[in-house]
Amino acid sequence: MIRNMNTYPLYDDGKHRVYWLGIEEAEDEKGILTNQYLVVDGNEAALIEPGGFFVFSRVLKNVSSIIPPTQIKYLMYSHQDPDVVAGLNLWFEYAPLAKVAISELWVRFIPHMAVLSAGRTMGIPDKGMDFQLGNSTIKAVPSHYLHSPGNFSFYDEKSGILFSSDIGAAAFPEGEWYLFVEDFEEHIKHMEGFHMRYMSSTKALMAWVRSVRRLKPQLIAPSTGQYSGTKTLEDSSTGSKALRLAWMSSKGSSTWTESPEFFSPAPEAPRDPSRSSQHPRFYRSALR
Repeated sequence: MIRNMNTYPLYDDGKHRVYWLGIEEAEDEKGILTNQYLVVDGNEAALIEPGGFFVFSRVLKNVSSIIPPTQIKYLMYSHQDPDVVAGLNLWFEYAPLAKVAISELWVRFIPHMAVLSAGRTMGIPDKGMDFQLGNSTIKAVPSHYLHSPGNFSFYDEKSGILFSSDIGAAAFPEGEWYLFVEDFEEHIKHMEGFHMRYMSSTKALMAWVRSVRRLKPQLIAPSTGQYSGTKTLEDSSTGSKALRLAWMSSKGSSTWTESPEFFSPAPEAPRDPSRSSQHPRFYRSALR
């Protein structure tokens, strides 16, 4: 069962702060549950995954309890799904100094949300980029095809928190919900359906895992997942240290792992050269 939860601090060193912006039980009846995050450094803030129309009042209230919305410098979007971006026109009004950060692939779609964004949009190139926030840096980490073709995770260097977009989402059966993942092996069954359907590219997953391993995040926070810390745990199958990312989920609790058996590539089927997009016959058949 979903419970009402208020703003929760994920990190605070006195100068740099990160908050999860809560959840309300009523949102469970309005579609996919989502997480929103606020990163504050000095007098500047970044709102990560601001969310859609249904969550706007809750997010605005919780942001306003921490800072004036006029201090928001960035509205940061991992991808273009409506549960992430549909409240953009409202945020343009309440955070008038904020700039939108989203994959350059989706910049041309912003006017379709009744937003005149001239001069307020920062298209993130495919390779990613850094965003300066006060005396800290937030990195846009490429996460393409997981599950959007223009997708980014955001890594806050000061706190060590990785905002992972939809990577790690899980689906709970009705009546079951928890904030922390206590038993990964038991929990992984809630993840499989979502990832098999929405993130079917092992190659893309492995590329993301390699980039995440280099970052060594201390906490993983998905846009549709439950929050929890990353833990370096003993992998019983190999005896080596394996990174296990435990998450927080509103459409389920979310966890991730680098265990070899979970990320092992599927066997490749024999390839017919004529099916390749580089083969002339492919174009001829596609144009018929």
